[in-house]
Amino acid sequence: MTINHSYKLTRTGLLSKLTELAETEEPATTLYLPVAMSLADAELLLKQVPSIGEALPEITKFIAGTETGAVIFWGQSHRLVIKPPFPIKEKYVTAGYETAPLEQLLNHPWKVGIVLVRLGYYSIGIARDEKLIAHKTGTGLVHGRQRQGGSSANRFRQRRVEQTHHFLERVVVHVKEMFEPEAKKLDFFVYGGAHTTITALMKHNIFFKQFENRLLPPRLDIVNPHLDVLEQSAKDVWSSRVAEWNEREP
Repeated sequence: MTINHSYKLTRTGLLSKLTELAETEEPATTLYLPVAMSLADAELLLKQVPSIGEALPEITKFIAGTETGAVIFWGQSHRLVIKPPFPIKEKYVTAGYETAPLEQLLNHPWKVGIVLVRLGYYSIGIARDEKLIAHKTGTGLVHGRQRQGGSSANRFRQRRVEQTHHFLERVVVHVKEMFEPEAKKLDFFVYGGAHTTITALMKHNIFFKQFENRLLPPRLDIVNPHLDVLEQSAKDVWSSRVAEWNEREP
Protein backbone atom coordinates (compact mmCIF):
# COMPACT_ATOMS: atom_id res chain seq x y z
CA MET A 1 0.00 0.00 0.00
CA THR A 2 1.22 3.52 -0.75
CA ILE A 3 0.44 7.00 0.46
CA ASN A 4 0.77 10.12 -1.68
CA HIS A 5 1.57 13.76 -0.95
CA SER A 6 2.21 16.60 -3.38
CA TYR A 7 4.28 19.74 -3.08
CA LYS A 8 6.15 22.42 -5.00
CA LEU A 9 9.91 22.22 -5.51
CA THR A 10 12.21 25.02 -6.59
CA ARG A 11 14.70 24.35 -9.36
CA THR A 12 17.50 23.97 -6.79
CA GLY A 13 15.40 21.60 -4.71
CA LEU A 14 14.46 19.44 -7.69
CA LEU A 15 18.03 19.29 -9.00
CA SER A 16 19.12 18.09 -5.56
CA LYS A 17 16.40 15.44 -5.67
CA LEU A 18 17.50 14.33 -9.12
CA THR A 19 21.08 13.95 -7.92
CA GLU A 20 19.82 11.64 -5.18
CA LEU A 21 17.85 9.62 -7.73
CA ALA A 22 20.79 9.32 -10.13
CA GLU A 23 22.95 7.91 -7.34
CA THR A 24 20.39 5.24 -6.44
CA GLU A 25 21.10 1.82 -7.94
CA GLU A 26 17.97 -0.33 -7.91
CA PRO A 27 15.35 -1.60 -10.38
CA ALA A 28 13.27 1.35 -11.58
CA THR A 29 11.43 2.79 -14.58
CA THR A 30 11.57 6.32 -15.96
CA LEU A 31 8.93 7.79 -18.25
CA TYR A 32 8.94 11.17 -19.97
CA LEU A 33 5.41 11.99 -21.12
CA PRO A 34 5.28 14.85 -23.64
CA VAL A 35 2.73 17.60 -23.38
CA ALA A 36 1.08 16.45 -26.63
CA MET A 37 0.38 12.93 -25.32
CA SER A 38 -3.25 12.11 -24.55
CA LEU A 39 -4.20 11.01 -21.06
CA ALA A 40 -5.40 7.66 -22.45
CA ASP A 41 -2.02 6.97 -24.10
CA ALA A 42 -0.21 8.02 -20.93
CA GLU A 43 -2.32 5.63 -18.88
CA LEU A 44 -1.48 2.75 -21.23
CA LEU A 45 2.23 3.42 -20.71
CA LEU A 46 1.83 3.71 -16.96
CA LYS A 47 0.06 0.35 -16.74
CA GLN A 48 3.26 -1.28 -17.98
CA VAL A 49 5.30 0.05 -15.05
CA PRO A 50 5.97 -2.68 -12.46
CA SER A 51 4.42 -2.16 -9.02
CA ILE A 52 2.55 1.00 -9.97
CA GLY A 53 -0.64 -0.79 -8.92
CA GLU A 54 -3.16 1.18 -6.91
CA ALA A 55 -1.31 4.48 -7.42
CA LEU A 56 -2.36 4.60 -11.09
CA PRO A 57 -5.69 6.46 -10.60
CA GLU A 58 -3.99 9.10 -8.44
CA ILE A 59 -1.15 9.54 -10.94
CA THR A 60 -3.61 9.87 -13.81
CA LYS A 61 -5.55 12.49 -11.86
CA PHE A 62 -2.36 14.39 -11.01
CA ILE A 63 -1.13 14.64 -14.60
CA ALA A 64 -4.57 15.25 -16.17
CA GLY A 65 -4.59 18.57 -17.99
CA THR A 66 -0.88 19.22 -17.52
CA GLU A 67 0.38 21.94 -19.85
CA THR A 68 4.02 20.86 -19.63
CA GLY A 69 3.85 17.05 -19.70
CA ALA A 70 5.14 14.86 -16.88
CA VAL A 71 8.13 12.82 -15.74
CA ILE A 72 7.71 9.63 -13.71
CA PHE A 73 10.46 7.98 -11.68
CA TRP A 74 9.16 4.69 -10.26
CA GLY A 75 11.30 2.28 -8.30
CA GLN A 76 11.53 0.69 -4.88
CA SER A 77 12.70 3.62 -2.77
CA HIS A 78 11.72 6.54 -5.04
CA ARG A 79 8.28 6.97 -6.59
CA LEU A 80 7.84 10.44 -8.01
CA VAL A 81 5.63 12.13 -10.59
CA ILE A 82 6.84 15.57 -11.67
CA LYS A 83 5.08 18.28 -13.64
CA PRO A 84 8.08 20.31 -14.86
CA PRO A 85 8.07 24.08 -15.38
CA PHE A 86 8.81 23.81 -19.11
CA PRO A 87 7.29 21.47 -21.70
CA ILE A 88 8.48 17.91 -22.28
CA LYS A 89 8.63 17.54 -26.06
CA GLU A 90 9.41 13.84 -26.64
CA LYS A 91 8.28 10.54 -25.18
CA TYR A 92 11.03 8.55 -23.53
CA VAL A 93 10.79 5.32 -21.53
CA THR A 94 13.78 3.55 -20.03
CA ALA A 95 14.95 1.39 -17.15
CA GLY A 96 16.56 2.97 -14.09
CA TYR A 97 16.38 6.55 -12.88
CA GLU A 98 17.22 8.54 -16.01
CA THR A 99 17.43 12.12 -14.78
CA ALA A 100 19.60 13.72 -17.48
CA PRO A 101 16.80 14.99 -19.80
CA LEU A 102 15.00 16.69 -16.91
CA GLU A 103 18.25 18.19 -15.59
CA GLN A 104 18.96 19.59 -19.05
CA LEU A 105 15.45 21.08 -19.21
CA LEU A 106 15.92 22.78 -15.83
CA ASN A 107 19.42 24.04 -16.57
CA HIS A 108 18.77 25.39 -20.06
CA PRO A 109 19.15 29.22 -20.14
CA TRP A 110 15.50 29.91 -21.00
CA LYS A 111 14.43 33.52 -21.40
CA VAL A 112 10.89 34.12 -20.08
CA GLY A 113 8.62 37.15 -20.38
CA ILE A 114 6.42 37.73 -17.33
CA VAL A 115 3.33 39.96 -17.17
CA LEU A 116 1.53 40.33 -13.84
CA VAL A 117 -1.59 42.47 -13.89
CA ARG A 118 -4.61 43.32 -11.78
CA LEU A 119 -6.78 46.38 -12.33
CA GLY A 120 -4.74 49.31 -11.07
CA TYR A 121 -1.43 47.44 -10.74
CA TYR A 122 1.05 45.87 -13.14
CA SER A 123 4.54 44.43 -13.02
CA ILE A 124 6.37 43.13 -16.08
CA GLY A 125 9.79 41.62 -16.57
CA ILE A 126 12.13 39.33 -18.46
CA ALA A 127 13.79 36.54 -16.50
CA ARG A 128 16.67 34.17 -17.16
CA ASP A 129 17.77 31.46 -14.71
CA GLU A 130 15.15 32.58 -12.16
CA LYS A 131 16.49 36.16 -12.10
CA LEU A 132 15.04 39.33 -13.59
CA ILE A 133 17.19 40.94 -16.25
CA ALA A 134 14.63 43.69 -16.95
CA HIS A 135 11.54 44.90 -15.09
CA LYS A 136 8.94 47.66 -14.84
CA THR A 137 6.27 48.15 -12.17
CA GLY A 138 3.51 50.74 -12.00
CA THR A 139 -0.06 51.63 -11.08
CA GLY A 140 -3.10 53.16 -12.71
CA LEU A 141 -6.32 54.64 -11.37
CA VAL A 142 -9.29 52.27 -11.65
CA HIS A 143 -12.17 52.83 -9.23
CA GLY A 144 -13.82 49.83 -7.59
CA ARG A 145 -17.31 48.68 -8.51
CA GLN A 146 -20.33 50.65 -7.28
CA ARG A 147 -23.27 48.60 -6.04
CA GLN A 148 -25.97 51.30 -6.12
CA GLY A 149 -28.20 51.81 -9.16
CA GLY A 150 -29.52 54.87 -10.95
CA SER A 151 -28.03 57.33 -13.41
CA SER A 152 -25.07 58.10 -11.15
CA ALA A 153 -24.18 54.41 -11.15
CA ASN A 154 -24.29 54.37 -14.94
CA ARG A 155 -21.93 57.35 -15.09
CA PHE A 156 -19.66 55.68 -12.56
CA ARG A 157 -19.69 52.45 -14.58
CA GLN A 158 -18.82 54.32 -17.76
CA ARG A 159 -15.98 56.13 -15.98
CA ARG A 160 -14.68 52.78 -14.72
CA VAL A 161 -14.76 51.35 -18.26
CA GLU A 162 -12.75 54.35 -19.49
CA GLN A 163 -10.26 54.04 -16.62
CA THR A 164 -9.84 50.33 -17.34
CA HIS A 165 -9.23 51.08 -21.03
CA HIS A 166 -6.59 53.71 -20.21
CA PHE A 167 -4.94 51.39 -17.69
CA LEU A 168 -4.70 48.53 -20.19
CA GLU A 169 -3.36 50.93 -22.81
CA ARG A 170 -0.67 52.00 -20.38
CA VAL A 171 0.31 48.40 -19.66
CA VAL A 172 0.47 47.61 -23.38
CA VAL A 173 2.79 50.56 -23.99
CA HIS A 174 5.23 49.37 -21.33
CA VAL A 175 4.98 45.73 -22.46
CA LYS A 176 5.84 46.75 -26.01
CA GLU A 177 8.74 48.91 -24.87
CA MET A 178 10.26 45.99 -22.98
CA PHE A 179 9.28 42.95 -25.06
CA GLU A 180 9.23 44.16 -28.66
CA PRO A 181 13.05 44.15 -29.04
CA GLU A 182 13.18 40.71 -27.36
CA ALA A 183 9.99 39.17 -28.77
CA LYS A 184 11.70 36.62 -31.03
CA LYS A 185 14.26 35.74 -28.36
CA LEU A 186 11.73 34.90 -25.64
CA ASP A 187 11.40 31.15 -25.17
CA PHE A 188 8.26 31.37 -23.05
CA PHE A 189 5.69 33.85 -21.84
CA VAL A 190 3.63 33.74 -18.63
CA TYR A 191 0.77 35.81 -17.24
CA GLY A 192 -0.17 36.27 -13.61
CA GLY A 193 -2.77 38.16 -11.60
CA ALA A 194 -6.54 38.33 -12.05
CA HIS A 195 -7.97 36.06 -14.74
CA THR A 196 -10.50 38.63 -16.01
CA THR A 197 -7.84 41.35 -16.28
CA ILE A 198 -5.40 39.01 -18.02
CA THR A 199 -8.09 38.05 -20.52
CA ALA A 200 -8.97 41.70 -21.12
CA LEU A 201 -5.30 42.57 -21.66
CA MET A 202 -4.78 39.74 -24.15
CA LYS A 203 -7.81 40.90 -26.13
CA HIS A 204 -6.83 44.54 -25.90
CA ASN A 205 -3.94 44.40 -28.36
CA ILE A 206 -2.84 41.95 -31.05
CA PHE A 207 0.76 42.27 -29.82
CA PHE A 208 0.14 39.40 -27.38
CA LYS A 209 -0.96 36.94 -30.09
CA GLN A 210 2.63 36.19 -31.10
CA PHE A 211 3.23 34.55 -27.71
CA GLU A 212 0.23 32.18 -27.79
CA ASN A 213 2.34 29.16 -28.78
CA ARG A 214 4.89 29.91 -26.03
CA LEU A 215 2.57 30.30 -23.04
CA LEU A 216 3.34 28.65 -19.73
CA PRO A 217 0.51 27.90 -17.28
CA PRO A 218 -0.83 31.20 -15.84
CA ARG A 219 -0.16 32.16 -12.21
CA LEU A 220 -3.45 33.39 -10.81
CA ASP A 221 -2.52 33.59 -7.12
CA ILE A 222 -0.98 37.04 -7.50
CA VAL A 223 -2.61 39.60 -5.18
CA ASN A 224 -0.67 42.82 -5.82
CA PRO A 225 1.97 42.65 -8.56
CA HIS A 226 4.72 44.70 -6.94
CA LEU A 227 8.42 44.25 -7.71
CA ASP A 228 9.02 41.76 -4.89
CA VAL A 229 6.11 39.69 -6.20
CA LEU A 230 7.58 39.81 -9.70
CA GLU A 231 10.94 38.63 -8.34
CA GLN A 232 9.24 35.73 -6.56
CA SER A 233 7.25 34.91 -9.69
CA ALA A 234 10.50 34.60 -11.64
CA LYS A 235 11.64 31.95 -9.15
CA ASP A 236 8.23 30.24 -9.28
CA VAL A 237 8.40 29.95 -13.08
CA TRP A 238 11.31 27.51 -12.64
CA SER A 239 9.53 25.51 -9.90
CA SER A 240 7.88 22.12 -10.42
CA ARG A 241 4.87 20.34 -8.95
CA VAL A 242 5.79 16.95 -7.46
CA ALA A 243 3.69 14.05 -6.22
CA GLU A 244 5.44 11.41 -4.15
CA TRP A 245 4.37 7.95 -3.09
CA ASN A 246 5.85 6.29 0.00
CA GLU A 247 5.18 2.95 1.62
CA ARG A 248 2.55 3.27 4.32
CA GLU A 249 3.57 2.31 7.82
CA PRO A 250 2.14 -1.13 8.81
